[in-house]
Amino acid sequence: MKPPRPLRLGLPKGSLQDATLDLFKRAGFNITVSSRSYKPTIDDPSIEVRLLRAQEIATYVEGGFLDLGLTGRDWVAESRAKVDVITDLRFNKATRSPARWVLVVPNKSPITKPAHLQGKRIATEAVNLTRDYLRRHKIKAHVEFSWGATEVKVPELVDAIVDITETGSSLAANNLRIVDTLLESYPQLIANRAYAAKPAHRKQIDTLALLLTGALNARGKVGLKLNLPETQLPSLLARLPALRNPTIAKLSSPGWVAVETVIDEVIVREIIPQLKDAGAEGIIEYPLNKVVY
Repeated sequence: MKPPRPLRLGLPKGSLQDATLDLFKRAGFNITVSSRSYKPTIDDPSIEVRLLRAQEIATYVEGGFLDLGLTGRDWVAESRAKVDVITDLRFNKATRSPARWVLVVPNKSPITKPAHLQGKRIATEAVNLTRDYLRRHKIKAHVEFSWGATEVKVPELVDAIVDITETGSSLAANNLRIVDTLLESYPQLIANRAYAAKPAHRKQIDTLALLLTGALNARGKVGLKLNLPETQLPSLLARLPALRNPTIAKLSSPGWVAVETVIDEVIVREIIPQLKDAGAEGIIEYPLNKVVY
């Protein structure tokens, strides 16, 4: 019997690449990228990886060249691709905030609201997103595609731009002002509809989505184990910021319990001295790769 072919997975190259590869590593997949190939290697024989521009991935997934892809919600909408959205993955290249497509003008521009775009020229890489925005606001304006360096085109070439930003710091540094937000976007795991319709394929896709989501859930969290006098347990439970109710087990030593929980890493530096003051012993903090709810 001929073995099934590997799942073809498209991942974004460029600004989101490092964050994506790190996410897969924490999910349990080691991906090695060669500078001369768009075919990275992965330590799972059931998956083949293709490294492509984020703008192209949804189209290739829709067409069946890729079975599964990871790309921004914005590029799925911009390409008008008909794909199954498996899950949103809330991470980004620099922060945990979503990327934003924003309407931008020079600081000295008289444009202060969408209505002021009537009859104006707008440059953007996201032409469809921009036209949809104008249509919703009943505004007629000329939208032209920008190949890059969009922020340098105002005000000499166009009246406004629609550009993507995560923090807004680059726009501010170029003396630009945000007028409105068109769309907020996180990466999405998307699948070819025909491929995902087959039960065996869907199981593999759902397993991958579970591992990626678990890796994201573990960000900024650590496990904490400790032994505590049982008399101190009510006081501890009243102030312990647990992900769920902590696991509590009696120790062989009378009057002592073992406590295990998951907490935000930033809290550890505050709570460990409190635990020590409460008589806790054997306090262990350990990293987490995945948290599956």
